[in-house]
Amino acid sequence: ATINGKTDVFALTTTETNLVTATANTVFKINTIMVSNIDGTNAADVTIKYNDGSNDRAIASTISVPADATLAVVDKNSAFYLEENEIIKGTASANSDLECLISYEIISD
Repeated sequence: ATINGKTDVFALTTTETNLVTATANTVFKINTIMVSNIDGTNAADVTIKYNDGSNDRAIASTISVPADATLAVVDKNSAFYLEENEIIKGTASANSDLECLISYEIISD
């Protein structure tokens, strides 16, 4: 097996977006999901979902992130695995106020 580390950063919007999708013949170990509010004045809500290929399940649902603050949605103590074709999705209550960092390992044959 091969393990490759990866980090992606996204500007969240009010339109639900697929952030990470586990590809064929891989498992992704999700180590960290951090959401930062880059708006210096207003709080914004974040929703992060896990999709098992059929159903969305909330990891974080409309959690308020204060102005100039960061929310740890997932950390090393709550890491989990995405199997083939499973997805992490994200949405914000305001466009471009929230940025999401996802750090994960791609495990492949």
